[in-house]
Amino acid sequence: MRKVWVAGGVAVALGLSFVMLLVVGVYIVAGNLVNGVGKGSVGLAKGSVPGAYKTLVQKWGNLCPAINPALLAAQLYQESGWDPDVVSHADARGIAQFIPSTWATHGVDGDGDGDRDIWDPNDAIPSAASYDCELAKYVKDVPGDTTNNMLAAYNAGAYRVIKAGGVPAITETQNYVTRIRSLEKSFAAPVSRVDPSKQAAGAIYYAQKKLGTPYLWGGEGTAADGGRFDCSGLTQAAYDSVGISLPRVANDQYNAGPHPARDELLPGDLVFFSDDLTNSRAIRHVGIYVGGGYMIDAPRTGAVIRFDPIDTPDYFGATRVTEDGAKALPTAV
Repeated sequence: MRKVWVAGGVAVALGLSFVMLLVVGVYIVAGNLVNGVGKGSVGLAKGSVPGAYKTLVQKWGNLCPAINPALLAAQLYQESGWDPDVVSHADARGIAQFIPSTWATHGVDGDGDGDRDIWDPNDAIPSAASYDCELAKYVKDVPGDTTNNMLAAYNAGAYRVIKAGGVPAITETQNYVTRIRSLEKSFAAPVSRVDPSKQAAGAIYYAQKKLGTPYLWGGEGTAADGGRFDCSGLTQAAYDSVGISLPRVANDQYNAGPHPARDELLPGDLVFFSDDLTNSRAIRHVGIYVGGGYMIDAPRTGAVIRFDPIDTPDYFGATRVTEDGAKALPTAV
């Protein structure tokens, strides 16, 4: 629930005029920005890794040249969604989703307490990094990008990568490599300005047509919902209107692309709010930035879709949605 708001009628009257200018401005700004996420970054984006695991990921993500903290974070998010207690249908266990037989040979005592506990992130996260680095050694002489080959070995086995002379022609494996490398950009702290979204203007156009629509918890704008939305339902529908499929909930939408700083925001960026500014999994609200310090959002029960300021104490950060970033997100975390 948002506590800070601008009266709907006044905001709509003031906002409609500048939104149209901002929508056009998306493409003017786009022509001036050419750089994406910097290569070689090992910094983690603000709050992208839960605070309880950030130090572990930052430390062990630098274990060998084939990995970095953002890549390790992407793998852990893909595998478990940061849930240390999850068990898959294949009996993969814990935050790093090790199968017991693999753990028996590759699990390490990361915290030095004398045991190797598959359920303990203090052991499992170091073990994931260690296993990645072992695989990288196995495929170090294979042509192509070592990190891509390492990820392919993680998915399909080192023998297949060596035999294929690179990422094998296995759809599941190729998709796994693509997903992790795309997700890596979401977990990395950008070292330069990130490219504007080509679909941003269309997403804003969709959202502004919904101004004044009553909020509905769980609403996705369907006929059954009476065309009403909640916050993440609105952002999901806005980007769906331009061909980008986002997850349903706000804390997963945060991982749909890189994260511009507050002074780098562009219209169309998703902006997020949380009571815990160290953990993206705690995000509870999202809106679509329109410029001038304002967003379009569906704030709470009893309110309508409207313009609200973003500069509040619970402002968490932003995501510049990309098609590849959205496609990389796991269907369930």
